[in-house]
Amino acid sequence: MHLLVVEDDEAIAVPLVRGLERSGYEVTHVATGRAALDAVGVGGGVDGGVDLVLLDLGLPDLDGYEVCRRLRAASGVPVIVVTARGDEGDRVLGLELGADDYVVKPFGIRELVARVRAVSRRTVPEPAGPQRVGALEIDRRTRRVAVGGHEVALAPKEFELLALLADDPGAVVGRAEIMDEVWDPHWYGPTKTLDVHVASLRRKLGDPRWIETVRGVGFRLGTAP
Repeated sequence: MHLLVVEDDEAIAVPLVRGLERSGYEVTHVATGRAALDAVGVGGGVDGGVDLVLLDLGLPDLDGYEVCRRLRAASGVPVIVVTARGDEGDRVLGLELGADDYVVKPFGIRELVARVRAVSRRTVPEPAGPQRVGALEIDRRTRRVAVGGHEVALAPKEFELLALLADDPGAVVGRAEIMDEVWDPHWYGPTKTLDVHVASLRRKLGDPRWIETVRGVGFRLGTAP
């Protein structure tokens, strides 16, 4: 997934870009509103294949609200406003202009990644039919799972965990990201609950190799026979 970070303050932009890249995203950084419009192909530039824009409002050339308005008028790319302006009026204006979410500085990278994934899920259409990974079949519309044609009954969190790993089969998803996505960015319960759900999911799928552990990092969807 390709993110465009629009932020003129290098002290904020540099660690933000690094954090997003460590989370597995391709990131392009620009410091002005016009450069942002060009990167999305709205300002006369060539569309750089941007999947989501993280937009600061306090830019040196165009006001961030104006950038948001132009993006929404000419492109369907999702926009998350990332700003220090936390007043209710600012939030309402940003959302009315078409922003998909509004994050107030300061924020944690885990929360921001969770917001990015949430917006992506809302704005990207679900597949028309079930997803198949080898003998595994996942239908997000009906929330049904089958292995080798036999339906498997999963608890809600087990389904969400499996669907998250299936978003990118073979890619490692970190434990913190899984907790943020499947449970909550502000989850304060024991993280052991993740291991319990993984163990249960492996048992129900009939082969532990479906969910592979990457020691010290997280889990990924495997390809059990």
